[in-house]
Amino acid sequence: MLAAECHVAKTDPIAEIIGDYRAFAAMQRDRLSARGIDISSYALSHLAVRVADWDLYVHQRTLLERHARTNREKVWNGRPISLLILAEPLEVLDGKRCSRIELIPPVHQRVYRMGLEHLGVVVGEEFDEFSRVRRAVLTGQQFQSADVDPVYVLFEDFTHVKFYRRSFFDVVEDEEGGFEGFVHVGGWVPQRLVTATGPNPLPR
Repeated sequence: MLAAECHVAKTDPIAEIIGDYRAFAAMQRDRLSARGIDISSYALSHLAVRVADWDLYVHQRTLLERHARTNREKVWNGRPISLLILAEPLEVLDGKRCSRIELIPPVHQRVYRMGLEHLGVVVGEEFDEFSRVRRAVLTGQQFQSADVDPVYVLFEDFTHVKFYRRSFFDVVEDEEGGFEGFVHVGGWVPQRLVTATGPNPLPR
């Protein structure tokens, strides 16, 4: 084979860590389109990745931070969650750019999808009208805080698309200040999860 005919695929370090985010975003877009929701005019808030155990969370957080300009880790629903802003935005959905990743470890309180778990979409000022008009195809609404109340569509594989009035990360910045440096929750020890069958350690 001639040297000119050789082709070395350019690796994507983020895809190697979290999976094929472009295919995931395209799949969610197409699923929404089949339900009559067109997201082509909306910006993206973030990509969310859920991991099965604490050790994998720490490993992926470490790898992602090598490609991030900042990370804020905060306790949410009983465990730390990392909000990472990449140094170079990802290009998804025909040129849309997304630089924000939400990395989520256990606790498990219901069935979750591991890996790429949801796509966040910013609807903006038409959020209330969007929610009203598409009520029949929306699965529900979350009330995560006074200013974070996304509506969402849950698919059969337990992945989601969440629709926000404003980007989740922007709301966090308003409430807690701008993202600077790399902040981790100190001294965190994975907790035991109490279920109907008794206390069980989190998977490691």
